[in-house]
Amino acid sequence: DDSRGAAVSELGIFVGVFGVMFWSILKHRKSLGHKAANFHESVTVEIAWTVVPFLIIILMGALATRTVVAMKDTTNADLTIKATGYQWKWGYDYLQGEGEGIAFLSTLDVRQRQMSDAGRPEGNDYLLRVDNPLVVPVQRKVRIVTTANDVIHAWGVPALGVKQDAIPGFVRDTWFRAERTGDFYGQCVELCGKEHAYMPIHVKVLGAEDYAAWVQAKKREMAAAADDPTRTWTLPELVARGQQVYAANCAACHRPDGKGGGPIKPLDGSAIVRNDPARQIDIVLHGAANGAMPSWKALSDTEIAAVVTFTKNAWSNQNRCAGAARAGRPGPPLTPPARGRSPE
Repeated sequence: DDSRGAAVSELGIFVGVFGVMFWSILKHRKSLGHKAANFHESVTVEIAWTVVPFLIIILMGALATRTVVAMKDTTNADLTIKATGYQWKWGYDYLQGEGEGIAFLSTLDVRQRQMSDAGRPEGNDYLLRVDNPLVVPVQRKVRIVTTANDVIHAWGVPALGVKQDAIPGFVRDTWFRAERTGDFYGQCVELCGKEHAYMPIHVKVLGAEDYAAWVQAKKREMAAAADDPTRTWTLPELVARGQQVYAANCAACHRPDGKGGGPIKPLDGSAIVRNDPARQIDIVLHGAANGAMPSWKALSDTEIAAVVTFTKNAWSNQNRCAGAARAGRPGPPLTPPARGRSPE
């Protein structure tokens, strides 16, 4: 409403100023017999053309200030969500409001990356589709708290009129209110590394009832996927769990077949994957190659152990463990990797 009011005021000023100017030019032109007045140093005119523009500028500034203050006012939000930038995906944590406690990672859909690698783009949402979009209710004030895990990112969705930097070690915030349901897309708008072009933002806006149903379904999904850290896993179970983690987080760079590509190291046939699980866990936890391989501390201990087990037993790597898998012998008890230090 404030932005519409400012626009109307500016349009009124434009029409008024230029209307008077063009009327004066046409009404008092020489062809109608008018002669220019001959006067010098009118104090009234000097005051008028100083005071009137000054008042106009003050009015425009007051209206613009109201709009800017409203844009930055994140109080009284119906929903608060933290958006954390990672190389190269977004993590969402629902902090307050309906859906509180929901958390997930949002990554470029694997099929979109495959289309890019093949040089065959398709669809209007090319390189914008993700596996887990951010879901919010329509006509609700949504506060977005931004931060980053590694380098500077920026969370922006042009159609929602929102953009905010996500800086490691800092917390910024912004807000938006979607006026209609539908899908809205954006991208990380801060150059954040070689996968910058593959870090989209997808906001799905639902009606109140549909959003409530999504919240319940998502919470059931999270509860079903929760891993018991004291559980002893069999090898097939841990491999299956690791395959899910790999598809959701690793396949975009290392490819579904583990072959990698370009600067991305292949996992299929890797000596570290086959023979040095402690070193592999350390790389997954802390990253490598100056950030080319990002840190995956956001994963749970079970997820890290599972994805390491999967890669060791996948593709050509599985030949070394085929005997144990064929015999159906259980894998070792799950030992969570040490956080903050190299595993022993």
